[in-house]
Amino acid sequence: MITQRDFMKQDILLEQKIGLRLSRIGLLSKIFAGQQFVKNCFDITPEQFTVLYTLKINNGMYLRQLACVTLKDRPNITRIVSILEAKEYLTSAIDKEKRMVKKLYITEKGLDVCEKVLPSILNIWQDTVANISEEEIEKFLETLNKIEVNLKDKVVIQN
Repeated sequence: MITQRDFMKQDILLEQKIGLRLSRIGLLSKIFAGQQFVKNCFDITPEQFTVLYTLKINNGMYLRQLACVTLKDRPNITRIVSILEAKEYLTSAIDKEKRMVKKLYITEKGLDVCEKVLPSILNIWQDTVANISEEEIEKFLETLNKIEVNLKDKVVIQN
């Protein structure tokens, strides 16, 4: 029989687990970014910005590629792309080589939104890493990269 003390010990151990901590930090950063987007009256969400910014960097991607890069499932990426198309932040065109497949392109309006949002993204990052040295950030990112490499081959992401 598990006692209250044993349960609390397990609870403390669970709080120290990397996966749980990463999930918690991810959720907190997502909420914080969302609040900052609302505060700054942006008409897109952080999720939509991620998709838009990815196209800014790699314009002319297929939906499936975009889903892979942003780690979104098919229904989610389709919904986000539809919203961004409706706002005229991106457009799609049939690929001349693969006639059944569309490529996605960021528009001038989308580029303008990226330019308006980017300073807030940098402020969010600065708030996130306040009181953390460059060296600590670099080491943390190295560690995260190693964890990602360890997991990448073990996870199948279906798009």
